[in-house]
Amino acid sequence: MGLDDDSREYHRQDPPGKIEIATTKPTNTQRDLSLAYSPGVAAPCLDIADDEDAAYEYTAKGNLVGVVSNGSAVLGLGNIGAQASKPVMEGKGVLFKRFADIDVFDIELDIADVDDFVAATKAMEPTFGGINLEDIKAPECFEIERQLREQMDIPVFHDDQHGTAIISGAALLNAADVAGKDLDDLDIVFSGAGASALATARFYVSLGAKKENITMCDSSGIITESRVEAGDVNKYKAEFAQPVDEGSLSDAIEGADVFAGLSVGGIVSQEMVQSMADDPIIFAMANPDPEITYEDAKDAREDTVIMATGRSDYPNQVNNVLGFPFIFRGALDVRATEINEAMKRAAAEALAELARQDVPDAVVKAYGDHPLQFGPDYVIPKPLDPRVLFEVAPAVAQAAMTSGAARERLDMNEYRERLEARLGKSREMMRVVLNKAKSNPKRVALAEGEDEKMIRAAYQMQEEGIAEPILVGKTATILRKAEELGLDFDPTIANPRDGEWDHYVDRLYELRQRKGVTESESEELVRRDSNYFASVMVEVGDADAMLTGLTHHYPSALRPPLQIIGTADDANYAAGVYMMTFKNRVVFCADTTVNLDPDEEILAEITKHTADLARQFNVEPRAALLSYSNFGSVTNEGTRKPRDAATLLQDDPDVDFPVDGEMQADTALVEDILEGTYDFAELDEPANLLVFPNLEAGNIGYKLLQRLGGAEAIGPMLVGMDKPVHVLQRGDEVKDIVNLAATAVVDAQEE
Repeated sequence: MGLDDDSREYHRQDPPGKIEIATTKPTNTQRDLSLAYSPGVAAPCLDIADDEDAAYEYTAKGNLVGVVSNGSAVLGLGNIGAQASKPVMEGKGVLFKRFADIDVFDIELDIADVDDFVAATKAMEPTFGGINLEDIKAPECFEIERQLREQMDIPVFHDDQHGTAIISGAALLNAADVAGKDLDDLDIVFSGAGASALATARFYVSLGAKKENITMCDSSGIITESRVEAGDVNKYKAEFAQPVDEGSLSDAIEGADVFAGLSVGGIVSQEMVQSMADDPIIFAMANPDPEITYEDAKDAREDTVIMATGRSDYPNQVNNVLGFPFIFRGALDVRATEINEAMKRAAAEALAELARQDVPDAVVKAYGDHPLQFGPDYVIPKPLDPRVLFEVAPAVAQAAMTSGAARERLDMNEYRERLEARLGKSREMMRVVLNKAKSNPKRVALAEGEDEKMIRAAYQMQEEGIAEPILVGKTATILRKAEELGLDFDPTIANPRDGEWDHYVDRLYELRQRKGVTESESEELVRRDSNYFASVMVEVGDADAMLTGLTHHYPSALRPPLQIIGTADDANYAAGVYMMTFKNRVVFCADTTVNLDPDEEILAEITKHTADLARQFNVEPRAALLSYSNFGSVTNEGTRKPRDAATLLQDDPDVDFPVDGEMQADTALVEDILEGTYDFAELDEPANLLVFPNLEAGNIGYKLLQRLGGAEAIGPMLVGMDKPVHVLQRGDEVKDIVNLAATAVVDAQEE
């Protein structure tokens, strides 16, 4: 099947459409229903009757946007009517939810008259926290938005006008910088004079471009003052009429610095591109076919052509999803009365700044592993970059507060943490550790310091104040790669092959001379094996923690720190722990990486160390020793081990957390089973710390939770070591390295 048939099947699958209503409160008992509806619902209703602002406290209004359209100008389809536009409006709701966790009701109004449309939308103000106008034809859309902004006390935003303006405005800020040109000197030509083009031109002026430097063309050619006088253009287009001779788009584009296309495909030739100024900026944003293809624009000249389109299969996609979800997120969270010019500028500037930062590995993978680095082919972030939420929404919220549009004031640090929590429990949990790490950064030795991911991670640690990274490796190699990556920082480097490291050799020999290691072998290990070098560095106190494993198999990466640093005084064994985060739940899984077949004493020790780890994340541990048996229902050597481990822990006066076992996994995790069938259990709530009976079960268990249970796995975190050491998994991303470095810093703080 082709794309059209695939899409039809996608939409008609049961249930039809793309959205549904979901409850956010329990509805399992009669009491739940009496709270949700009659008679309990009367209490919040009466409170709202006394104070309408209480609706933001008692209802979903503060996170609910109405996507309102009459289907008169659906992108690529034209005036298809209200009913036919519904799949598009549902899709808009999907994007709001996916990217900014904003709920949407799509409203399709079969109304063409401006005043009637305004009245119908205005009447819905009690329902919504904001209104997103969508796919309404010009010039009616201008008047509809103007009237609604004046009449409504909630944000009203016509995305077709302002979305493209904001995203392409961000691209323009960076493109001008890459081209070495000042914004107020740019000669800008527009192809198209509809709602989007006019709003974009106005926004470019708001950013610093000069109105007199903007030439706008419609299907009849350059919009001139003589055409205005002749009554050839409407009052909206007349805003950008220029005192020049009439001419074609080809005449207008000659010598221009910037081409902004919001018209139709294929109307710009290579000869027209060749006539532009040096290092031209070409935003060919017509969809689905741009005014000129990416290849033709690039091939037309030998100097730098900075090219953007509306397509996802080329660099620099001008996609409105980079804007509207996050603009509304910031506006809703401060209960803004409007989305004003300052808020729009703040969004564009935040997007522009984000494009200059190192790009997460997950984003690079999502776009085919092509390098993404600030420059001609990367002047705006990618739509799937999750950092857009954390940059744009706070910028918009801050601008709303500064400009007087906000009715609520936010602490911006707390607000960023709230935004992270919206994207998943893992971000919320890691924020706890990251904040602790920033309070007192420690020195972290990165054993594989020549790896690009390690260098990028070191840059982030240093920039965010999480740690003081030490890159272990060749100085020239690390500096060269940092420069190639565009990272502007001065890394701390420890080069094993160049420096006075004889004391490391002596210490390694002292520790391992009775383990079969000679003095010359100690020299070789320190100078040639970065894992041994980093381990000695931590052991002698020149670093506080160590990370390795990115390019090694787990056992070979773990061996040097185990030999040199060893386990803590109160530990005989190390263990690997994953923190599994679900939407509203966190579970620690141990041991998943180290001990093949632990006995009851090892299981008990692993439990205590994992409980200490959980508390670093501000989680009070409730431990379950897992088996296929429930409290003696099966008795053999395998079930006795977790049962005896639980007894050891219960009898240990130093254990100050609930623990029980042996028990099956569902017994440990399901409250009804614990409280019903096994009400005698020591756990009064479901377990959040699962100790598996052996390595095979642990490794299988955490991967099932991750792949089928939808959990995000953070780790493995190594517990039981004398000093903080974490061994990464091969292929881990930069964020994983930074997360484990933060955990190591918190470990070191407690040391």
